[in-house]
Amino acid sequence: MAKLLALIDGSIYSQSVCEHAAWVAKQTGAGIEVLHVLGRRDISSVPANLSGNLSVDARDTLLAELVSLDEQKAKLAQKRGRVLLADAKDRLSEAGICEVVTTLRNGDLIDTLAEYEADADLVILGKRGEAADMATLHLGSNLERVARSSKRPVLVASRAFKPIGRFLIAYDGGDSAQKAVEYAARSPIFKGLECHILTVGAETSEMREGLEKAGSLLRQAGLSVRTDIRPGQPEIVIAQAVDTESIDLLLIGAYGHSRIRSLIIGSTTTEMIRSCLIPIMLFR
Repeated sequence: MAKLLALIDGSIYSQSVCEHAAWVAKQTGAGIEVLHVLGRRDISSVPANLSGNLSVDARDTLLAELVSLDEQKAKLAQKRGRVLLADAKDRLSEAGICEVVTTLRNGDLIDTLAEYEADADLVILGKRGEAADMATLHLGSNLERVARSSKRPVLVASRAFKPIGRFLIAYDGGDSAQKAVEYAARSPIFKGLECHILTVGAETSEMREGLEKAGSLLRQAGLSVRTDIRPGQPEIVIAQAVDTESIDLLLIGAYGHSRIRSLIIGSTTTEMIRSCLIPIMLFR
């Protein structure tokens, strides 16, 4: 494993991101790059349109004041970003991780992610960012963007880290589920963990055959594996399995390529991220 890419902001999830990254690093021996991206909304006060009932002089004066304010905000955002990164590095060092790099960038998160994830094996970020509404269980706006755009598996950190001993793969026979199985089979992250592969729906010979093949691949990798097919609604059955079987980590396929289709039929993945209190690893 080359490196882990940990995305942090100023939210309460930043500490959890570091703790999850430290756990993965200890399992794999990977180094960690901690990335904090300052977007335009972090520093801009200038409205898109200054037209209206303002005279030319008043408009010019207001624009100059807004530009000056933006310069001050940009300096403060840079300073705050460096403090967040320094704090993250300290946390990782305290956890025993020696190979840590911190990076502060201006720009769009997704454009920056495409550049920095190129040599990463895994991207780690929190379930919600600074702007998310905790009370209504809104997910962070950047989480969906990252999940839809990243070419790497994405580990969504839960609010609090706890030791991981058992993981579940939500297996539907699709490409993303198969990627999850293959990743779990080859990655040292899962060495020594118990694995449960769960398919939700009506049992067919084709589904049973695919499930057994997935289980066989993981057993060959040295993992202790259970396979199961259960009827019902995926989001309900998976959540029940996570709760009743003390699952510590969920592996599941991420969003499909069609955002509109996801909005129309709903998304099991989104519901799992929203409702589950454990970390979730997403595969496209």
